[in-house]
Parts: sequence; structure tokens; C-alpha cells
Amino acid sequence: MAPLAISVVLAVVAGLLLTGAAPAGVAVAEERVTEERVTTSDGVELDTSLYLPAVTPAPAVLVAHGFGGSKASVDADARALVASGFVVLTWSARGFGTSTGQIALDSPDHEVADARALVDRLATLPEVQQDGPGDPRVGVTGASYGGALALLLAGYDPRVDALAPVITWNDLGQALFPNTATATPPPADTPAGGVAAPDGVFKSGWAGMLFSAGSDPSDGDPSTGTPATGVNPCGRFTAEICAAYTEAATTGRLSPATAELLRRSSPATVAGRITAPTLLVQGEQDTLFGLDQADATARQIAAAGGRVKVEWFAGGHDGAAPGVAVRDSIRDWFGFHLAGTGDDPGTGFSYVVQSGVRAGANTPTSRTLAAPAYPGLPGTAPLLTTPLPLDGGPRQVVHPAGGHPAAITSLPGIGGALGSVAGRISAFAADPAGQSATFRTEPLAASLLVAGTPRVQVSVSRVPGQPAPAEAVLFARITELAPDGRRTLLGGAVAPMRVPVPADGTPVTVTVALPGVVAPVESGNQLAVSIATTDQGFTGPVEPAVWQVGVTGDLTVPVVPGTSATASTVPLGPLLGIVAALAVAVLGWALARLRRRRDTAQPADGDGPPLVVTGLAKTYAGGFQAVKDVSFTVEKGIVLGLLGPNGAGKTTVLRMLMGLVRPTAGTISAFGQPIGPGSPVLARIGAFVEGPGFLPHLSGRDNLRLYWAATGRPAADAHIEEALEIAELGAALDRRVGTYSQGMRQRLAIAQAMLGLPDLLVLDEPTNGLDPPQISTMRDVLRRYAARGRTVVVSSHLLAEVEQTCTHVVVMHRGEVVADGTVEEIIAGGGAATFTVDAPERAASVLSDLAGVRSVEVIDGGVHAELNGTPRGAAVRALVTAGVEVTAAGPRRRLEDAFLQLVGEDRTP
Repeated sequence: MAPLAISVVLAVVAGLLLTGAAPAGVAVAEERVTEERVTTSDGVELDTSLYLPAVTPAPAVLVAHGFGGSKASVDADARALVASGFVVLTWSARGFGTSTGQIALDSPDHEVADARALVDRLATLPEVQQDGPGDPRVGVTGASYGGALALLLAGYDPRVDALAPVITWNDLGQALFPNTATATPPPADTPAGGVAAPDGVFKSGWAGMLFSAGSDPSDGDPSTGTPATGVNPCGRFTAEICAAYTEAATTGRLSPATAELLRRSSPATVAGRITAPTLLVQGEQDTLFGLDQADATARQIAAAGGRVKVEWFAGGHDGAAPGVAVRDSIRDWFGFHLAGTGDDPGTGFSYVVQSGVRAGANTPTSRTLAAPAYPGLPGTAPLLTTPLPLDGGPRQVVHPAGGHPAAITSLPGIGGALGSVAGRISAFAADPAGQSATFRTEPLAASLLVAGTPRVQVSVSRVPGQPAPAEAVLFARITELAPDGRRTLLGGAVAPMRVPVPADGTPVTVTVALPGVVAPVESGNQLAVSIATTDQGFTGPVEPAVWQVGVTGDLTVPVVPGTSATASTVPLGPLLGIVAALAVAVLGWALARLRRRRDTAQPADGDGPPLVVTGLAKTYAGGFQAVKDVSFTVEKGIVLGLLGPNGAGKTTVLRMLMGLVRPTAGTISAFGQPIGPGSPVLARIGAFVEGPGFLPHLSGRDNLRLYWAATGRPAADAHIEEALEIAELGAALDRRVGTYSQGMRQRLAIAQAMLGLPDLLVLDEPTNGLDPPQISTMRDVLRRYAARGRTVVVSSHLLAEVEQTCTHVVVMHRGEVVADGTVEEIIAGGGAATFTVDAPERAASVLSDLAGVRSVEVIDGGVHAELNGTPRGAAVRALVTAGVEVTAAGPRRRLEDAFLQLVGEDRTP
């Protein structure tokens, strides 16, 4: 485990890791530069590389590497920038690669002075564009260790004209000794910020990993594997850094001397005087330098009048390395601010939302949202927040002697991934018994996109008669809870707090800034705040203790509205229209061919059932089996509901039905004709699967007309007016679709699927975004549609709507069919029954005494029970014998009960 974790950490920390071959025409000059400005007498030499573009003079960019790397780590980044016309200078920082000297953690007197000497060097080169004597046109970028250097260099050297730091720190002391508990609430206009308290909790897991990366003996080369000949317990670190780490590792505390040492290496000391345009890129999956670090830097630069743009990407020290989108942003930033080329990238804010759905085996799908400005900066709108009440009162939690066993929520370089797995393995319980208290919200009525730092107030007090030291060290985290029991640790991180607690038992209330996250939370799911006494990633106390913890007030969740953007955060606008127009044209051509082939190749009514699925299976690359041996038949004139929890395989089946995905095994036929990509029978199927897509600059009416015209069929066959009546959009039909709400687009998409009155209508979650009256109307429309001799297949998670709309149901779970039949048959399954009686409470007592009967509930004046094999007649006899009058006895009233019985024991997709 340790070697793998170290390799992952060093791969991300060492550099931006953007790959690519050297472009043609790029010259690389190797040289050695002797440092001229040092405070010691060691004569440090820096190993550098100079990259020259085809055309000079040109602006220059310094590219700094990450911790544990060398100039070789950023070679691909340098080549990408030089291909864009920049002179690029890279170097191995002191103590790394073949450069001499010792690691001083971006000290102003050492690493920053080295970088200033390199700027001096660029001022002497004729290939570099000059702003004045001794003043080259220069930018600086780097990730992690190199990102902090970029900020510090810009703060100490006004010759820096633009900078782009990536996944780096603002306050190194706060990053390694975080303490998010504060005595008073912090400002509410910070999406990812927190207010630090002194003497935080030592992040020993990450600190130890980083110290090991630089502690190899000083005459080896960690970047190339060159062996060392001597042994030095401090490795390549200065004696001062080595002593500070030793003290922190043995005491778990932040001494004043160490605090001052880390403060000198923190961009927070100079951010207020950075005037160069700054692009701050931070990772959303980062337990080393969280979103709060970039937040603090952005606020400090903006408060002093500096120009700053903020981008969050779906990666970080615990996730993917910065990719093409980040490289393009940095290139465009330097292009405009150094070379004067391209459009002004502005000072906005963008963040990436990952859906959890994967394209193939390993590629997560995501979207980028852009806002006009980072919330809360001077002259911008304040941050929007959503308050969510939490349940429950104070609860007791135990801190075991020695702090073991400790909760496992994250490991360096892996984040919360291991914690999520460990939580399912008894030997590695993520929440050891008695060590945590959880406070939940109600299930969300609507989906919520969290973007920033949630906050909550936590109360802590002693428990009379129980051991407790003078202060409590606690760890707060926020998780998403699904109805099926799945837990997702948002941000993969915890927020530690060190809270002094009075001996008299008086509660102390502190405001906790939870880890900054970007997390879409589904409707029906809950958010939960957990307060724990241990975490393996941090150094806690060894004394046993019992604390009483609670939450006061609401969980405050930040929300940053944004518009969809491309990977480089450019609004889609006209480009989307062009792509959509091409898609419509291609689709129209294909449909026209299908319609013509249908007219000549098959009778109108077909020769078989509307849909027959036999032995259907789909296995994706990597071995994930989404669908397994699915079989069912859909007869003419019915409305069939396809049900199942998230991940059951419903949408995969629909996509195979539409010929969008080829099955691994099995067959699908419609009206006696096989279905596959391009099958003629697809012309008889109307479908709405995986969201609507329209030309935003056209009206709803014109979108439908254009779609139908592209099929090549006569306009009279479209039945557009009937479809528009179904949509019930009123005057909005003649407005641009780009102005529509989600519900309006949903209704228009369903109307589009009904154009031409297809014989088989397939709808995926058709009621998403509709209000109750619209849902009721849709219910009637689908029933009438099937009553005219056509067939409807509906995939939905709204069980009550399926029960009221559908005549038949297929229930899927984990890619398989677990039930198939009429709604009445599914409801009656399992032996559950509802009794209408005159004395519900007495009836419940009688039924509870019957052998095998369980889950007896009094509901709406009746009694509901799981008979579990006991005949319904026997239950009625028992009630009558006991003097209870029974006026009705029937099967379970709700499809939801049947569904939960079918998949309730294990609903995890």
C-alpha cells in the first residue's frame, strides 16, 4: 500500500503532468546557472533548461515543478507552452534533481531568491521580450510546491507580469495544521473559505508522506533514482525544516517557531501585494490543499485591487492530474496577458460537476459551469446559501485510549476512496463503534448542487463523571445518504477542530467549516454531518475521553449558479447551435431513410408484439456488467413501467432498444423485426431517452417543425398540433427554447417523441421537471395513447405515478429482472394485505400475535401487514373471532411496498 500511495502522490505533486511530444521547431538549450543571491555560503547550483520557440524575441514563462520532482517533471508543460510561442525556462529546485542545496520549503531567502535570480537571467537573453532594462516580459506557473513558488515570486518580484498557480497552498500552517472551528461565525460570502484558529490538528498522514519524499540522502537524485552514498536522517531538508517536522510528528502540536517557519513559506504573507493578473486553479479532490486555500488567496489578491480568476477542476492531489482543459486555460491566460493575443479570459469563476456516470470503464462524465465572478469578491454578488435543518439533540461520543482504532476516511493521494471501501469491511470500519455522532437532514425535495464550503455550528461539552482532558479534538465530515443505504463522503475529507472545553460542563459552540466540495445531491437523498473523535490521517490525543456533541441551527450549504460551458469555460452559445443543427440534419437523414424503408419493407401493423426482449446482456470495457440476461415481452395496448433503483440497468436497456448501444448478448425485436443500429423498425418507435436536445435560438414550434421536416415525411403525418396540445406550452411555443425552464423543455421533448404518432413510445423519466397538474395531464395522455391501440414503455423512479399510469411493470435490480407482471400482480405479491376494520389498534394486536406475520402498521384507519405466507382468510378469521369487524381485506395498496420488498434488502446499484 505505501509504495503505491507514494508513487501516486509524487506523480501528482511533482508537476502538472501534461504529456505531449516536442513540437517541431523547438530548440532546447541545456545550461547550468550558479545562483547569485543566496543567504548561505554553499554556492547552490540550479540545473535549468531553456526552451526557445521558432520566433523570438518572445515573452517568457518560468515553469516550476512540484515537490519530489525536478525539471524533467514539467518537460511536457514546457513544450506545450513553447509551441504556443513562449520562451520557457525550467529548473530543478534546490535539493531536487541534480541541483545542489537543501530544501527550505519555498523560503523567500532560498527558493524564492533562486527564482528571482532566474528572472535576472531572462533579462539578459536576447530571445526574451523586455519591458525595460532588467525587466523581462515574464509569467510563472507551477503546481503544488511550484504553485506556491509562483505566488511567492509574484509577491516578492514586481517584474512578474502574469501567473497561474495550480493546486497549491495559501497558508502552509493552516494546510498542515488545519483547525476549522471558530468561536464566531465567519463571513457568509465565502464559497470555500474558513477562518483559522491557532494550534490546529496535525495532518500527520500527508506531512509524513511529503517528508519521506524529500528525506532521501542529499547526494542522490529522487527524480531519476540515482542512489545515494551516505545516510542523513534529515535527507535534503535544512536542519530547521527537519527539526520542525520532528517536533510536530512527536508532539502533534504547532509551536510558535514552526508556525513562523511555515508562515514565511506561505503566499498569504504576500498575496495582498500581488498586482499581476492571477489565474488560480484548484482541485476539487484534494485533502492536502483544499478549495479553502485558493479561496483565501483569491480574496487577499482581490482585496488589494489585484485581478484574479478562479477555476476548480475535477482532480487534485487525491484525484486526476490537471488535464488539457487546465493547460488550455493557462495558455490562454499567458497568451492574453503576456503576448496580447486571443480574447480576454476575464475574471470569472468556473467549476466542474462530475455526474458519477462513466463513459466506458474509467472515464467519468462531467460538465463545467461558469459564473461571471467568484462570489463575494469586491464588487461581486454575495454567495447564495441554502439552510438545511438537522435532526436530533446532543449525543455522546467516545475517544479511546491511544486514539485506536481510528476512523479511516482518507489516505494521502487517495482521498476518501479507501474510506468508502473500508466502511464496508468489518476489519476496517470507517466509523468505529461509539466514536461518532451523525445528524441528518430530511430527504431533499429537489436536487441540490453544493459548490463550496458547507458550515454548521457544533456544541461540545463534558459528560459528568467521565474522563475528559482540557480540550476536545474532533473531526467533522459531510456525507450524502441514499435511500438504499449508500454513503458518499463529500470531498473525501474531514474538518478537524481543537476545542477548549470548560471543566464545569458548560457547552462550547463553535462554527465548523466543512471540507469544500462540488457535489450534486440527488432529490430524495439526505445530507449528514458526522462528528467523530478519531481520524487516521491526523494526530489526535492519547487520553481517553467522553464528549457530548450536538449541532445548533441549520447546515448551511453554498450554491453558485452557473451556466454550462466547455472545458475551457467558454460559453457554448453559437457553437452549441451549430452542433445541434448538424445533429438534427444527420438524424433527419437517417429517419428519412428509415421511414422510406419501413413504407416499402413491412406492413403497418407488423407481425409480432410491439417489444420482445430475450436474454439481453451488456458488459462494458473493464468487465462491468450493466445488464444480465434480461427478458420480457410488451403486448399491444399497454403502458409498461420499467422500474429499478439507480444503476439497475433501465437506461442501458432503453438505449439498446433504440439501437444506440449494441448488446453483448441477447436480442430485441419490435413488431417481429430485430432491433439494432439502423434497423428499419426503429421508424415505428418514438423515444425520449437521456434528456432533451433542441436548437436554443429557435422557438418550440419551429424545433418540432424542423425535426419533422428532417425526416422527409409529409407535414400532414406529423400531427404537430396534437403534440403541441400535449406539451401545453401556450404562448411559450413561439419563444426561443433557450428561455425555457427544465419542465418546459421536458414537455417539448415528449411532444417531439410523439410526432407521427409512433406505434411504440419509449419515455425515460418523462415527468422530471413537471409540476403536479402537468404530471396528472401526462398520466392521462399516456393512457389515452395506449388505449388507441399503441404501446408505451415508461422508465421512472416515481412509484406512485407508475402505479397510477401503468398497466404492467418490469422491476430490474442489479441488471436483472426480479419481477414482471401486471401492477395488480406485483402489488399482491409477497402476501401483504390491508384490512379495513372498525378497531384498527385491536386488529393490529391480533395480527401481530399470528405466527409468521410481521410489519404490522395502522394506516389511515386500516391495518397493513406482511402476512409472510399466512393465508389472508386465516387472518380475517382471527380478526372476526377476536370481535373485530372486517369490512374489506385486500392486497397491499402501494406499488412502493412491493418494490421495496423486491429490492429492499440490497438496493445498492
